[in-house]
Amino acid sequence: MPAAGQAAITEPLLLEEIIVTAQKRLENLQTVPVSVSVLSGERIARSSPTGVADYAAYMPGLAISSGGTPGQVSLALRGVAPVGPGATVGTYIDDTPLGSSANYARAAIYALDLFPYDIQQVEVLRGPQGTLYGASTMGGLLKYVTRKPDLKETQIRLGSDMSATNSAGGANWGVRGQVNLPLIEDRLAVQASLYKQKNQGYIGNARSGADDINDNTQKGARVALLWRPAEPVTVRLQALFQKVDSRNNAVVAYDAATDRPIAGRLDSQYYMDQPFTKDLDLYTATIDWDLDFASLTSASSYSTAKVDTAQDASAIYGVAFPALTGGAVPAGLSRFDLLLDHEKFTQEVRLASPSGGGFEWMLGGFYTWEDSTNLQTASAQTMSGSSIAGLDPLAIASLPTTYEEVAVFGNATVALTDRFDITAGLRWAHNNQDFAQISDGALLGGAQRVPGKSSENVLTFMASPRLRVDEDVTLYGRVASSYRPGGPNVALPNVPPSVDADTLVSYEAGVKSTLLDGRLQANASVFYIDWKDIQIAGSNGGVSFLQNGGKAQSKGLEFETVFVPAEGWRLGANGAYTDASFKGDIPEVGAQDGDRLPLIPRYSFALTADYEWSLSADWTANAGAGYRWTGAVHSDPESSPEFVRTRAYGVLDINAGVQNDVVAVRFYIRNAANSHATTTADLITSALGSPVQIDRTVLQPRTIGLSVDFTY
Repeated sequence: MPAAGQAAITEPLLLEEIIVTAQKRLENLQTVPVSVSVLSGERIARSSPTGVADYAAYMPGLAISSGGTPGQVSLALRGVAPVGPGATVGTYIDDTPLGSSANYARAAIYALDLFPYDIQQVEVLRGPQGTLYGASTMGGLLKYVTRKPDLKETQIRLGSDMSATNSAGGANWGVRGQVNLPLIEDRLAVQASLYKQKNQGYIGNARSGADDINDNTQKGARVALLWRPAEPVTVRLQALFQKVDSRNNAVVAYDAATDRPIAGRLDSQYYMDQPFTKDLDLYTATIDWDLDFASLTSASSYSTAKVDTAQDASAIYGVAFPALTGGAVPAGLSRFDLLLDHEKFTQEVRLASPSGGGFEWMLGGFYTWEDSTNLQTASAQTMSGSSIAGLDPLAIASLPTTYEEVAVFGNATVALTDRFDITAGLRWAHNNQDFAQISDGALLGGAQRVPGKSSENVLTFMASPRLRVDEDVTLYGRVASSYRPGGPNVALPNVPPSVDADTLVSYEAGVKSTLLDGRLQANASVFYIDWKDIQIAGSNGGVSFLQNGGKAQSKGLEFETVFVPAEGWRLGANGAYTDASFKGDIPEVGAQDGDRLPLIPRYSFALTADYEWSLSADWTANAGAGYRWTGAVHSDPESSPEFVRTRAYGVLDINAGVQNDVVAVRFYIRNAANSHATTTADLITSALGSPVQIDRTVLQPRTIGLSVDFTY
């Protein structure tokens, strides 16, 4: 199962060196003064996950909230919860930021969730990364590093996967393939891959009697071209496509009064399906030019992302029909549709000195332009599904937004002795936003158009001393800041015309060590975060707006260890303690001083054990297990009337495999104990203010599978 690092079979008692790109340089994981976790693509593949929710718990401090469908995830690191509409954890593919920086694109709940195929490694950077990575990296960063084309070797990879999920209506299956072709040896190569994964449903609908309603399909492709026109110049072009299509979420209905399942442990209760689709198209161009005295990098990208989803809102709006019509229309059905359309261009240019020596530096500039649309519609229907004249549509709201940002940044490392150095950096950013709220319908008081615009400057900083005690132990400190952009507000009485960025400052100390002749890696860090001017939602006459209010603090520790006790063996342990709470009352979100921040477990840990051995001169085998435990989380502040608690839970994963140079066969069991624990909860409240039910996302039941890959 996943664990930090990866044992080298040729030197079974040594942990291999892991290279990370956390500081936009190639550096050793054990000496870079940043808290980083890494999972290699090979380690991830052993359990055949379908999304980040399947392996996030093996990275300490990374909290995830999911609807049970790939692509519907919220990310949090170090207690910086996604309070408000904007993301607090950045997501990158290589050098490219994904997701919107604007407040109305719902980036907080639709974070990048890349299917884990054709991935070299996944890096999680904990703590604010505002200096090098910019906006919306307050808690940290999730970074997918893709495989690069090989300029020398032709390779074809073909694979398939078949699995069975307990209580599901059929078999899950997947197919995948990749080809690498050197077109001109040492000069030009192309790499292409594609995949399709079908996951069967295991949730029923007690109201309609339908079974297995949460099936979903993931498919995608990637094409990469690597060109070296001259020895100092490398050009990499990439196109990546991904689509997720789901019929319903993995949601179970619980009674709002008793917090027990209304029907069964795997049953929802809705009048209609709640489909979800998400499309991502990404095009990137990266140029690296070695100028001897420095390296020049240009990273360009263009992406489009589209989310189309629906919610059964009958228990929210349908029950309000009599109140809206003076009793003329009885309660009925209502469907809430959400369409998010996002277009983004980014350009970064940076100049960096060679690594090593007494002085390292990096200078860069960044530009991004975004155009996004948030279209929301609520329908009014009779119980038979017919449109109600004069009431349908109940509400229509469109929130078009443009976001433009320019930034400059710099980083420098000065070695004061051969063992002690200090790194410091600054970033200045300026953004402009234009926005409009266009609405109509009985629920919103008729047609109206409310424009808005905003502009802001933000400065972030970082300072990090590092002491190499010896070749095996590194101590570091880090003070860093980051922010989430503000934005325009709707024009309403007593509402500010714009909301400011919320900001935080983090203080961290850590140790990284490689001990016992390279057989033990033990890393740990402690942190304290001050978060202020938190962006929160308010309401005026049924129209929502944003405002700054309240403070929060987060403090805690994380650790990661991996140990090779004997030839072939590999043991891992990691964990996190996070104490994140509001400081002062925030009545707009129902928070009182001391309430825990939502979606953040106080404790979490993971244990792994793997064994690899040789079957013959050509064949090797491996077997492993992992146990991941996540503490209780809160849906909202404890003082909020919408507060719901999700209990702690643990999950056992098992894997085994055999492989040679041509074929790899993997057997895996996810959730081996068949836990029906729930991971998130949401109290559904009607428009009249009465609680309806609790929607809880449930773990995928025990899934047993077999995966086969061929490499030629």
